[in-house]
Order: sequence, then C-alpha cells, then structure tokens
Amino acid sequence: MAHITLVAIGGFFGAIFRFGMSNWIKSKYPSTFPIATLFVNLIGSFLLGLIIGANLEKSWQLLLGTGFTGAFTTFSTFKLENVQLYEKKNWNVMVLYLSIGYTVGILLAFIGLKIGEVF
Repeated sequence: MAHITLVAIGGFFGAIFRFGMSNWIKSKYPSTFPIATLFVNLIGSFLLGLIIGANLEKSWQLLLGTGFTGAFTTFSTFKLENVQLYEKKNWNVMVLYLSIGYTVGILLAFIGLKIGEVF
C-alpha cells in the first residue's frame, strides 16, 4: 500500500508540474511545433536517467521515477501530436519532432544516468 501511495503522490505533483509548465511554454512561445510536450518529455528523460543512475532507494524511485516523471512526461500526447501532424501533412515538423523526441530524449536519459552514477 505504501508503494501505491508514493506513486500516487509523485504522479499528482508530476501531472501538476507538466500542466503548469506546458501552459507556460505555450503562452510564452506560441507555435505550431509542439514545443511544450517536447520540452517536458526531454526534461523527464533526463530526470528519470538521473534518478535511476543515482540508484536511489526503492521508495524514492517509486515517488520520483515512477510517480513524478511518469506523470510529468507524456508519451500518449507525443504520439497524438505526431498523428495530428501527419493528418495535416506537416511532414517536416513531424520528422523533426520525432527525430528530436527520440534521439535527444534517449541522449538526455543516458547523460542523466551517467551523471546520476557519480552521486
């Protein structure tokens, strides 16, 4: 039961952070490019790598990794936005979004993992 509570608490705050950050980015940098989702997913990739690399206790991994970053990032929105770009035949933006989302996301997760291993 304690594990579920940790995931729920982390998820609550992760979702609120994503909602707030996404809305702030959209208001500051209005664009047809889905920059808000990309930004939170890239930050989340780095944070999850950092959390796992730091080899935190299981309870911290559940709170911060599974809960917070799980709710902070949004794989489903990433997919939906790519489908919408496809339907609008906005190929260049879709390819750029997919390329950055996957390659930079994986790179940042790797960098976070290596930095986390130092601590």
